[in-house]
Amino acid sequence: MAAVGEKMGKAEGQGFLESLLNNKLRIHTTDGRMFWGDFKCTDPDRNIVLAYTYEYRQPSAQQLLKAAEKAGTDAKSIKLDMTHRYLGLVVVPGEHIVRIEKEEFASQLKRK
Repeated sequence: MAAVGEKMGKAEGQGFLESLLNNKLRIHTTDGRMFWGDFKCTDPDRNIVLAYTYEYRQPSAQQLLKAAEKAGTDAKSIKLDMTHRYLGLVVVPGEHIVRIEKEEFASQLKRK
């Protein structure tokens, strides 16, 4: 496998992408959203297709303000969960992808 920043050969790149098929990926985008779903395919423009996908968003300014009012003036910090919704099959445009993470569990890492 090529080191970070090194270019892969075509066969090595194809093998890497095939190893990701049907794995859960988290894709972070330039607008702060995160998509979590099963990797199905990609194209030369780096667009990624995910199936069974959920979209997660940071709380809006209005939600933060409402939570701050509810917490009161003595609260040093507030905690809000990301909002989410089920989307199904989605295409994430490659030009908006900031980071891609493969979901792995401790039990999977021990086998490597």
